Amino acid sequence: MSRIETLIAGMTLAEKLGQLTMTASSFTVTGPVIAGDSTQSIRTGDIGNLLNMVGAGPVRDMQRLAVEESRLKIPLLIGLDIIHGHRSLFPVQLAEAGVFDPAIWEATAREAAIEGAADGLAMTFAPMLDVSRDPRWGRTVEGAGEDSWLAEQMASAKVRGFQGANLAAPDALAACAKHFVAYAPVMAGREYASVDISERTLHEVHLPPFEAAVKAGVATIMPAFTDLAGVPLTAHTGLLRDWLRVRMGFAGVIVSDYNAIRELLNHGVAADLPEAAALALNAGVDIDMMADGYRHGLPIALERGLVTIGQIDTAVRRVLRLKEQLGLFDDPYGRCRTHESAERVARRRALARTVGAQSMVLLKNEHDVLPFRTPLRRLAVLGPLGDAAEDMRGPWPAAGVAANHVSVLTGLRTALPGCEVTHAPGVSIEGEDTAGIAAAVSLCDAADSILLCLGEAAVMSGEAASRVHLGLPGQQQALASAVLARARELGKPCAIVLFSGRPLTVTRLVQNSDAVIAAWFLGCEAGNAIADVVLGKVSPSGRTAISWPRSVGQIPLFYGERRTGRPANPADPFTSKYLDSPNEPLFAFGHGLTYGRFRYSNLRVTPAAPTVRDTIEVQVDLTNEGARTACETVLVFTHDVVASIAPPLLKLAGFARLELAPGKIGTATIAVSAARLQILNQDLKPVFEPGAVEILVGPRAVRADLLVSTVQLRT
Repeated sequence: MSRIETLIAGMTLAEKLGQLTMTASSFTVTGPVIAGDSTQSIRTGDIGNLLNMVGAGPVRDMQRLAVEESRLKIPLLIGLDIIHGHRSLFPVQLAEAGVFDPAIWEATAREAAIEGAADGLAMTFAPMLDVSRDPRWGRTVEGAGEDSWLAEQMASAKVRGFQGANLAAPDALAACAKHFVAYAPVMAGREYASVDISERTLHEVHLPPFEAAVKAGVATIMPAFTDLAGVPLTAHTGLLRDWLRVRMGFAGVIVSDYNAIRELLNHGVAADLPEAAALALNAGVDIDMMADGYRHGLPIALERGLVTIGQIDTAVRRVLRLKEQLGLFDDPYGRCRTHESAERVARRRALARTVGAQSMVLLKNEHDVLPFRTPLRRLAVLGPLGDAAEDMRGPWPAAGVAANHVSVLTGLRTALPGCEVTHAPGVSIEGEDTAGIAAAVSLCDAADSILLCLGEAAVMSGEAASRVHLGLPGQQQALASAVLARARELGKPCAIVLFSGRPLTVTRLVQNSDAVIAAWFLGCEAGNAIADVVLGKVSPSGRTAISWPRSVGQIPLFYGERRTGRPANPADPFTSKYLDSPNEPLFAFGHGLTYGRFRYSNLRVTPAAPTVRDTIEVQVDLTNEGARTACETVLVFTHDVVASIAPPLLKLAGFARLELAPGKIGTATIAVSAARLQILNQDLKPVFEPGAVEILVGPRAVRADLLVSTVQLRT
């Protein structure tokens, strides 16, 4: 008999349920602490998994209780939310998505895994694969934006990065694809609210990233807190068992979200904890995180006949198999032994700086305000986010501490040793006090250039951070108006850096500004990365992975909406448009400027008549007609001219990056699988329909900015 089967055969019911229980933990000066419990539960086998433990020493102490002092010596599985880095934080995922580079996505996940594993961790609750088209939802910051195919590419890259080539390696983490599924389209963008979308949207938009994660070998999956059309995902047999387990062949561990099993009572689908536990187990959930539903509910559910011991054994088997795959049985302390050299940490931070610079989106740059002309004698860094190292971490800082992060002010003072860099916040991020605006404005007088740092606090994005007003919080707009007016009077260059975990509705601000950068939250090297871009050391190349609305009234807003029978026509009032706003976003998906100026020409697409088995080669020439070397992101979209299902206006099918010096010409080549041109028919089955399909290439999801070629699909 195998090790796993021998263990299962010798387990008591309590020990089995312990392997299906994950409990939050921490560490104090007196030793390890278990939420609502004690470390004795590890010794007795009543708890088999922990979350939120950080540090090789504490992890080793906890692991020792399990493998040296418990009856069965089964190691603990210990995890943490390592979303965009562990101690060394990279840009938030929404920012990183705009780099459009799977190699970068994989590299940052690999470094996060190495750093997290050195702290003794074996699991991360990432990547988040929710496709968000509603920036009111705070967790938009954790995902890849509005495009499902882009989320697929990020899913594969992040799973590869976190898990590495060998899950048992001491620098590998078990990845967890979350939140399965369709968590993002909550009602009115309100966190934890109900979700009700069409089956077509579910299958076209929200399921594909999870399919990509499964194909990449993801070790674990987490169901969403929410319900889908009345069925909570934690108890959704049709999706967890039938689609994920049976159709996709997922054999890994399904772990509930925090307290989600107990919350089935709040959903109104279970009368008590035993019923809730039975619903989750029957749907295929293996690990109960923080609800204590399995430990305290499944024994009663067994007595009632709601579950069987065979189902419990199956879940235990999956958990033990994961621990075995992670190498925890063979070396439970392996992830606590890695020494992180200063050189390794420096290389990691250098990567964070590089990716941070690449993640920023230059939204506007009239009169070539950026980069600032150097040398500078005096630079004014104004605004509440100008010296805010803590906020640079973003809403999921993991083990990253503020002292480890570089603020904008610090980054610029380091980059400009001979320049006087002054600072005044003017206002707080959310407060109503405007008394500091005059002092901030006064710094403009002596400055050669002005950098105005505005936006959200980090805690205004992330979980439980939905917003209905997406403009600048507090009195920041008043500060911006005063600074911009003074800069205009003085004729001095002024650029704005916006920090946020979502698109903001800043139409007025953008209209009144010459230069605006979306910096999101860039992590530990934020200030240095911003200095690199605003001073011209690096040309910005990031793109918006989500549309920026002009107003909240346009939400949900995304480039891939379907064609309508009455497309907008300014001359016809009875067409699809608003009375008081353009239909178009303030900034479209894929928008982003560089310090170069690129002209697209000579689009070639072969073969002209592809079959589903072909690879379509798309080539386009680019000329950098600007004065600086820059990197251009080339996007490839498709559009069905006529199909059996009304097609989206555009569908992303590929991307590439090309760096060119001034005056140089280069060719971007993108391979597109013809299978990408399949659609889901009325039965939601993929079909490859013959007919004309447009291939559109350019910088953003705006048809007027795209070159077009047409291919004829053939069966």
